Amino acid sequence: MPATHEISNQVPDLVGHDVAADPPLLEGLEREGAGWAREDLHVVGRLAGSALAAEWADAAHRNEPRLRTHDRVGHRVDEVDYDPAYEELTRVAVEHGFAGAPWADERPGAHVARAAGFLTWSQLEAGHGCPISMTYAVLPALRAAPELLATYGPGLTSRTHDPGLRVPSTKRGLLAGMGMTEKQGGSDVRANTTSAAPSADGTYLLTGHKWFTSAPMCDLFLVLAQAPHGLTCFLVPRVLPDGTRNTFRIQRLKDKLGNRSNASSEPEFEDTVAWRVGDEGRGVRTIIEMVACTRLDNALGSAAGMRAAVSRAAHHARYRSAFGRTLLEQPLMREVLADLTLESEAAVSLALRLAGAQDRAPRDEHEAAFRRIGVTLGKYWICKRQTAVVGEALECLGGNGYVEDSGMPRLFRESPLNSIWEGSGNVNALDLLRILAREPASLEAWRAEVSGVDDRIDAGRKEVEADLAHADERDARRLTERMAVLLSGALLVRHAPTAVADAYVSSRVAGDHGQAFGTLPRGVDVDALLARLPDTSRSA
Repeated sequence: MPATHEISNQVPDLVGHDVAADPPLLEGLEREGAGWAREDLHVVGRLAGSALAAEWADAAHRNEPRLRTHDRVGHRVDEVDYDPAYEELTRVAVEHGFAGAPWADERPGAHVARAAGFLTWSQLEAGHGCPISMTYAVLPALRAAPELLATYGPGLTSRTHDPGLRVPSTKRGLLAGMGMTEKQGGSDVRANTTSAAPSADGTYLLTGHKWFTSAPMCDLFLVLAQAPHGLTCFLVPRVLPDGTRNTFRIQRLKDKLGNRSNASSEPEFEDTVAWRVGDEGRGVRTIIEMVACTRLDNALGSAAGMRAAVSRAAHHARYRSAFGRTLLEQPLMREVLADLTLESEAAVSLALRLAGAQDRAPRDEHEAAFRRIGVTLGKYWICKRQTAVVGEALECLGGNGYVEDSGMPRLFRESPLNSIWEGSGNVNALDLLRILAREPASLEAWRAEVSGVDDRIDAGRKEVEADLAHADERDARRLTERMAVLLSGALLVRHAPTAVADAYVSSRVAGDHGQAFGTLPRGVDVDALLARLPDTSRSA
């Protein structure tokens, strides 16, 4: 047959680069006190940008987890089989300290280093990050049970990935999950009906059903259940100390929109052995620190998703031509990419600032107060922006972006997740109202962060303060958004190049911006914004 077409004007694969070669990321790493981790971050970045890692990410999603309820001869096993690529992604994350390792690292900036690495590695694939995040978040909750922390802490802070269900004390490394929500309650965990009956030996027997329990092959789970004195937190191991399997019957795996490399299950408990974490009736208070950590990772993960999408859009625009010029030379495309770059830089800067607060909170009162309100604001706003950013970035690729091979559909399917996980937008907005009412120090910390850097931000702050005098639930979302945008703007004014800060403040704070991306005010230095794009050139 004669040749029917020649292949030209197609974009090379985005591989062979350093994902960590990203100005806002590297500047934030230094600013928040973890410059010592730069070399390791680049090691992670080069691996995240490699062709091998791209193959892992693709395989982990195409070969989805499979549930095995029974073994060959009929024994109940309730195991989930993952593609080997998923285990490779998890191994890298654990070895580089993105799970529980920072809690055993006394260096200042350890949590910032972890956050920057997690943000970098998550750009490759988000699903395996679920057990990584949960392991990170479980450790502070275990402080309420010192004996359990002493027993399981070394495994949870290990940098060794040791998959498979065995007695936790015999393993070189552990991963932890959570079982909080039930079908009748969702975010209203106080409506949980799973019961916990105390036993004579100090353990409890749990009976009930959980609606969303992700990563069911983790070694340990924190679970909320109703004890005699109210909702209580418990630790549930998959394998008991005597080597027998704890009752953890997986009814099914969820068929989800995205995040498909990560198995999300419905486990059923029947006389499942559990150890109490914290006092009876204090379950919600026990998991507060855990919630703060997972919300931080929601923000980091969404910032990663944005940055990954913008990198792909910019890479496409550098190589694709139309009407005699590359897309990156087209004025409207430049406006869109500049606007997307600006939004994603604000997300990266805010997420790393929150990681800095996480790191310094134990020894700094301002940081502790700021962390409480800042994580709520960042989780709400960064996660909300992810879907809009990824959708616009996908459009930059045209029809090619709608094809699975481009990687954009997977990023788009992932984009709503973090806004839902660990409390939807409404839950976070209502949480902000509670913080404002009960924790005046947090409001003062926010005020200190945004004051005195720009007259337009100061004007916005005064408007917020006036609105607080009569705010009710209907105002919660508007307040959360406004406070997050002002905080992001103040961070950029303090730390980003002037052109970047002015573009953000004039468009997002002062309101000179349309409803779609690519509608920045006239006079914005587009070249300066595009210079902040990640460097996707091939590594040497």
